[in-house]
Amino acid sequence: QVQLVESGGGLVQPGGSLRLSCAASGRTFSSYGMGWFRQAPGKEREFVAAISWSGVTINYADFVKGRFTISRDNAKNTVYLQMNSLKPEDTAVYYCAADPWGLGSPIGSEYDYWGQGTQVTVSS
Repeated sequence: QVQLVESGGGLVQPGGSLRLSCAASGRTFSSYGMGWFRQAPGKEREFVAAISWSGVTINYADFVKGRFTISRDNAKNTVYLQMNSLKPEDTAVYYCAADPWGLGSPIGSEYDYWGQGTQVTVSS
């Protein structure tokens, strides 16, 4: 069992930055792939970024490439999402998720554990 708690969301102006954190419980965090997904009002959940258990494999959605960076610190049981050059269309609830296969898949159905989400609002 893995419990995930996101933090770091908030209100930011266009062009600004935020860093999201996802703290995980459990001793097996280092074996899980970790992903970030988001869901905007009236839209389906979509993949944002993912990282394999080792950190070697990283995947990004096309719309965040060059702006967002995913990283993990297995010693701290934490995964991060650094978000730069934020746009109003990035407004959404951001969720982190844990993938027991360890691969860091972009497919949401491969994730067994999800956090409660943190709101990110990009607005002037």
